[in-house]
Order: sequence, then structure tokens, then C-alpha cells
Amino acid sequence: MATLRQLEYLVAIVDEGSFTRAAESLNVTQPGLSHQFQALEREVGGPLLERLPRGVRLTPAGRSMLPHARAALAEAGRATVSARRAAGVSTGELHLATLYSVSSGVLPTVLGQWRREHPGVRIRLFEHRRGDEMAQAMAAGQADVAVGPLPENWEGTARHIGTEEFLVVTRSDDPVARSERAPAVRLSDLAEREWVHFTPDSGLSDVLEHACTAAGFRPRIAVRTEQAPSAIGYAAAGLGPTLVPANTIPAHFAGAFLRPDPPLRRQLTGYTRTSPDPVTSSFLETLGEHAPLMPSHVARRLRAADRATRHPSPEGDRTGGD
Repeated sequence: MATLRQLEYLVAIVDEGSFTRAAESLNVTQPGLSHQFQALEREVGGPLLERLPRGVRLTPAGRSMLPHARAALAEAGRATVSARRAAGVSTGELHLATLYSVSSGVLPTVLGQWRREHPGVRIRLFEHRRGDEMAQAMAAGQADVAVGPLPENWEGTARHIGTEEFLVVTRSDDPVARSERAPAVRLSDLAEREWVHFTPDSGLSDVLEHACTAAGFRPRIAVRTEQAPSAIGYAAAGLGPTLVPANTIPAHFAGAFLRPDPPLRRQLTGYTRTSPDPVTSSFLETLGEHAPLMPSHVARRLRAADRATRHPSPEGDRTGGD
């Protein structure tokens, strides 16, 4: 049976691209590393790597084994951390996987609170563009806990955190922000507009595409960006409307934002591969209590705009304010 040390050698050789650099990174001799790697290949019954004049290349057997080797090493590391936690050790690392939009919207508040409660526990953050990518990484053992939409047929532990709402963001003087429907907007009313869209590998691109398709059109693209904060800035500057989680809109935002009609929402969960240990459970508690799914500054402006719509001022100002 393969040992963890042999699996560590396989991963290092692949990551470093050569036996020499792998031995240096692990602080072992190259003959010792080669001997252990040859023993691993004998154990599996065939070559795992093809030695090239410059570097190495995985064989089919090596490609099959590599993700399991990474998962085994990650699980072994977490087992050590879990044992230390169970023994009452309050130091170590919490490995946390999440989406870029959740990282910029929900997590700053949560991690600030977590840091105050657990100053001795470091946080290692793994950010992903898409939920399916994150689920695959979690299944391979990347992190202790993931924060985002729950994958279909997830077999591990999951805790519902709440519902986040998506809003249309645009420039402050956009006529749609002063229409009789504000602070709501039908996406179909924006069908002829050019949008601040997201790069195709971003999960937010799927959200925008699906919402516009449901409204009966394909969005025309003014510019693409990867992350919500950039999209918000471009929309406020007048490049076109965009669609982002409400919790990514900064305080004192000078642009306008409106609720899509019908509303667009996303369920967030914290999920793990196995039963969470005490530290992970504590993080999930903090997440559930402090996640700013609808920030107060956004909620205030939406309420003010709603009141202004029902009881317009003589000047007809319907935009509201902080």
C-alpha cells in the first residue's frame, strides 16, 4: 500500500516539474526520493510518470492517481489539525473555500468577527470562480468548509446560512432608477441596453445569462469583468447595468440599484465533506450569525426608494438616499 510520504513525493515531482527540484523542495536527497518513487510505481504495477528530456509528464495511471494523492495529503493534514483541536489546542489553520462573489460580499464581516473570537487560528482561503469548480475541489479534500450554493446531491454535512438577493446596479441618473416602478425593474425593460457582463468562466456570468434568458433576451455586452466590485464600478460609471449580489455593493455607493421583478435570489450554505470538528462548527455558527446577506445600507436605500415611489415628493425625486 502506498505511504503518505510516497504520495507526497508524487505530488511534489508533478508540481515542481522534475525530480531534482522536488527533492530540493522537500529537503531530501534525490536518490532517496527516486527510490521511494520507484517503490510506489512497483506498488501500483506500472509507471506513473514519463521522464522527458526537460521535465516529466503523467501517464494515464499517474493522472488517475494524482487527485487521490492530493486528497489523501489534504485529509492527513486536516486529521492532524482536528486532533490538535480535540486536544484543546486553539492554534492551527481553518481551510475555507468560497466563491469570489461571496469572498468580496459576505466573508469580510464574518472573518473579521471570527478573527476576534479565534485570534490563534489562521485562515487559509481558497477562492473559486464557479460553484461546480468549488464542489469538485471540496470533494477532493481541499478545505475544511465551503461557503456558497449547496451542490446537487452533496453527501456531506450542510448548514443553511440564508438567502442573498441580486440587484440591478446602474448609474445614478439612469432613467430606469426614476421610473414609476422604482425601486423595482423588469429585466425585459433593459433588453436593448448594453450590459456590464462577466467573463465566461465566472459563475456570475451564468447568473446574468440565466436571468436575462428568463426575461426573454440575450444581454448585449459593453464590457466583461471577472468580479462583482469591478462590475459595480463600471455600471456606476455609465457603461451599462449589471447584476450582482446586494452584499457586494459598498457603503455610500453613489450609483443606483434596483430589485429585479421577479426577484432573483441565491441560497447560501456552509458545507463540509465530513462531520465538522469543533472549530469548523464554531465557524459555521459565526457565519450563520454574522453573514451580511442584505447589508443595512442597501436595505435602507431600497426602503427609502419604495416610500418615495408610494408617496412621491413634489419634485418627483424617487431615488431615495442613505
